[in-house]
Amino acid sequence: MAIALSVNLNKVALIRNSREGNYPDVREFGKLCLDTGADGLTVHPRPDQRHIRPEDVAQLRQLVSEYPDREFNVEGNPFAESVGTYPGFLELVKANPPHQCTLVPDTTAQLTSDHGFDLRQDGARLEPIITELKAMGIRVSLFMDPDLAQIDLALQVGADRIELYTGPYAHAFQTRHPDLDELHRQFHDAAVHATQIGLGVNAGHDLNLDNLPRFGTIPGLLEVSIGHALTVDSLRHGMASTVAAYLDVCRAAAPSENGNTPPNPG
Repeated sequence: MAIALSVNLNKVALIRNSREGNYPDVREFGKLCLDTGADGLTVHPRPDQRHIRPEDVAQLRQLVSEYPDREFNVEGNPFAESVGTYPGFLELVKANPPHQCTLVPDTTAQLTSDHGFDLRQDGARLEPIITELKAMGIRVSLFMDPDLAQIDLALQVGADRIELYTGPYAHAFQTRHPDLDELHRQFHDAAVHATQIGLGVNAGHDLNLDNLPRFGTIPGLLEVSIGHALTVDSLRHGMASTVAAYLDVCRAAAPSENGNTPPNPG
């Protein structure tokens, strides 16, 4: 079975938020991803609303509902409270129930997620939250490091899946670190163990076109969530043709050599 690709739209929203208005339109790009064949969409709203806003969550949930075979995944800190117009993470999820909710132990001040849960500390607080979300028909995944003991605890607190935090693997791959093979083995063993005890396995963070082929060989991997690298690759692979298109417009719109402006075809 192919690994499902869920496209994270945070960076599209980040670009939009750098100006007033709704350009680029996050929903439009979500639709483009789905029409191209993406298996789902992911968003990670944060209280500071640096990228995804509450209204994006509602609009994208509605969009994905128009594609019966696709999934909407909302990830974030389950302990994030209401700030300004941000209603609080759990309130946002309950108002817009996704197919999957990925709980992540990040803080408001973090630039990006950079570690999995320590369920020895957070398990007791997470368990009732997981129970409530599952009662709503939402699949629950926990952001985790490749630690077998912690994965056992993820099962005990009621998670359906884990999402392996792949940042260290991606960094080792990029730098050709001598521990890359050992690190890959740790993720392999973690995925195998999770599958054996009945947990589904997702993965995400800094996966890209270069490192995903190797990581994708890990047994039991069901889904990857990719946003940053996918956005960068979209710029890289689409930049040349886009620049060429703008050049065509500029050249066609330029005044003629005799100083006359070309007639407006409209």
